[in-house]
Amino acid sequence: MKELTIRIKRLPGVNQAGSLPARATAGSAGFDLLASNDREISIAPGERALVPTGIAIELPAGVEAQIRPRSGLAWKHGVTLLNTPGTIDSDYRGEIKVILINLGQETFSVKKGDRVAQMVIAKYLACRLEESEQLSQTKREDGGFGHTGV
Repeated sequence: MKELTIRIKRLPGVNQAGSLPARATAGSAGFDLLASNDREISIAPGERALVPTGIAIELPAGVEAQIRPRSGLAWKHGVTLLNTPGTIDSDYRGEIKVILINLGQETFSVKKGDRVAQMVIAKYLACRLEESEQLSQTKREDGGFGHTGV
């Protein structure tokens, strides 16, 4: 598989994290996104906060960046992303920010350089939608939301 190169820019005056996103291991699918806040962000239980990363990226057409939660934050602190996965489109050049929500029972603090989310680069299929009066039939039909049991 040919490796794709994604251009990344540290935003001047905004990037406080000190380093760029990186994969934790060679087998990691995602790049850890780091908080780039100049002062600590406290998120009370049930509250949310917009956390800056201080970076922008340039994606080629047909590629998106999916912003996903970190499992350790979810398990240890009850902190996750409010919109997940978030999508960074190929034509967006602004700062990547993540919406953290604290579903835990204690206030959670985000410090500069903390790993707050992960970014997975993925291709997507270009398609068009065509309105139709009929859809093909399947065995499942419109069954959903647990119709097959536990």
